[in-house]
Amino acid sequence: MASKRYPSISKKATWLKGVSYLEKNDRVLRRLIAKTGRLDVLLESKKYLEEDHYASLVKSIIYQQISTSAGRSIIRRLTEEFGGRLPAPAEFLRANPNKVKKSGVSPQKYSYLKDLCQRIMDGRLELKRFARMDDEDIINELDLVRGIGRWTAEMYLIGTLRRTDVLPADDLGLKKAVQKAYSLDSLPDKKKLLAIAEKWRPYRTIATIYMWRSLD
Repeated sequence: MASKRYPSISKKATWLKGVSYLEKNDRVLRRLIAKTGRLDVLLESKKYLEEDHYASLVKSIIYQQISTSAGRSIIRRLTEEFGGRLPAPAEFLRANPNKVKKSGVSPQKYSYLKDLCQRIMDGRLELKRFARMDDEDIINELDLVRGIGRWTAEMYLIGTLRRTDVLPADDLGLKKAVQKAYSLDSLPDKKKLLAIAEKWRPYRTIATIYMWRSLD
């Protein structure tokens, strides 16, 4: 049986098809797209693309609940501890925990990273399989890893797998952008956000990126 192919928003043709669809179906997004450009946002978003699936998850765990600058500092120190790169799963598990924690990784996040690496090494988590899996199946599998919840999995789907129809409904930045763009009196709850985003299917990722960009 042939593997299912999933379109990627990194592909120019896919992006433009999605943009045209959103312009047609949502006047608010049509205005945002006209303001920020049909391709500029795609090129800008590629700066944040993390092609290494393992590295993407490691960074997502480290960045949780801290500022971007603090996360970058921890990642920089961690890579310095391991010769200028992030430690591979086996290398991480062999390393003295103090070597990792010295970079600024908290004991709790160390336990999350350890669980991630153990699952990769013993085969419970096969990242290569994700390219052929549905979004919800990937989210459910990642949710089994300590410290990775739905939001982190959704960021991985957007930033690494570049799936076209991901809606991080619990993301505060997206809620703020929707409130502003649609002139809502308050932040939309999940039900309201899902209702607004229904007209974005099957390009909710692209709509989300434009919403995030509108806050800049």
